[in-house]
Amino acid sequence: MTSRLLKNMICAVTLGTSVLSPLAHAGLFDDDEARKAILDIRSRLDSDRQRIEGLTRNVLDLNNQIQQLQRDLADQRGQNEDLKNQLANLQQSQKDFYTDLDGRLKKFEPQQMTVGGVTGTVQPGEKEVFDAALDKFRKGDYKGAQTDFRTFTAKYPGSPYQPEALFWLGNSQYANNDLKGSTATLQSIVTKYPDSPKAAEALMAIASNAAAAGQVAVSKKAYNDLLAKYPNSQSAADARKRWPNPK
Repeated sequence: MTSRLLKNMICAVTLGTSVLSPLAHAGLFDDDEARKAILDIRSRLDSDRQRIEGLTRNVLDLNNQIQQLQRDLADQRGQNEDLKNQLANLQQSQKDFYTDLDGRLKKFEPQQMTVGGVTGTVQPGEKEVFDAALDKFRKGDYKGAQTDFRTFTAKYPGSPYQPEALFWLGNSQYANNDLKGSTATLQSIVTKYPDSPKAAEALMAIASNAAAAGQVAVSKKAYNDLLAKYPNSQSAADARKRWPNPK
């Protein structure tokens, strides 16, 4: 009885061992595969991480390059703007230079001008000569003014300043007590330049010269000519006030 029980126990133990042995082997195999899978996953993750790090470095390098290019572009734009401004300044300087040069050259070239309704050619330096003569008259140098105006009228016969020059020449002669010469000079304005504003003033001066010389008929004729030819002129208005009832 005892022997049979022992035998049965041995059989049971043997049977259990045979049953558990495959299970234990299966468990060991599963652990190795899992470990290998984990190691493989870790390896792939590490490779991916390295690739990501490499890509990240590339992106950072590319971003740095882009920023550098942007800085270079900004610098280039700044340089272009400076060059543009320099070009504009240069062009303006050239324009100013040629404008100034043209103005200087014109001083040495004859020019067409209209003075007191009279159009003519003004020679270089002509106006300066006229102004100098007029300045002498205004300062009371009547002899010097008479000489300069006579020289002017002879030197520039086609000048639009002729009526002006003749008028002041006549006044210079009057100031130098040359009433006859003054009247003749003033009359030449009326004859040669009837459309000039100085023509009315010349008739007014002729009337005054004649009155001073006691030439009543000549004075009256000049007065009537003034009212007839230039009734709306300032000289005519002044004459009416001065001689309201001429004889």
